[in-house]
Amino acid sequence: MVEEKKIEETVEETADLKEQGRKIVRNHMLASMGVGLVPMPIVDLVGITGVQINMVRKLSKIYGVPFSEHKLKNILSSLIGGSVSVPIAGAVFSLVKFIPVVGSTFGALSMSVSAGSTTYAVGKVFHQHFASGGTFLTFNPDKVREYYNEMLKKGRAKATEAKA
Repeated sequence: MVEEKKIEETVEETADLKEQGRKIVRNHMLASMGVGLVPMPIVDLVGITGVQINMVRKLSKIYGVPFSEHKLKNILSSLIGGSVSVPIAGAVFSLVKFIPVVGSTFGALSMSVSAGSTTYAVGKVFHQHFASGGTFLTFNPDKVREYYNEMLKKGRAKATEAKA
């Protein structure tokens, strides 16, 4: 009876952590989409990176993983940088904002979806990693690349839906 109660508590705690993680990822996806609308080139990229760092900080906190911003920045550049089209597209969408009127509008809308999808994918990868007992020291970008790309596609759909 005592053993059964402990199992139930563990299952409830795990479900609660997963729900907290889902909320953190969703809220930060929406926040990064908002930052993507900032009309100033490059400022948006810096802001989006800040949102992603904050998201991973919160995820690491709920799973009790010691946070390291320095390690996270290296991981993010390797993880996101490994998907060549995303960083290039983000930079292009940001720089397009230099073009008066049309560029600002197109760049902001495109950057918003790109930011949301990237943030969603990063969040899902770290959420899964921390939930399975991983830490920053055990994170291997090459091993999660396929899952990241899968979540990037799913994130693009969720960001497009949220934008509408």
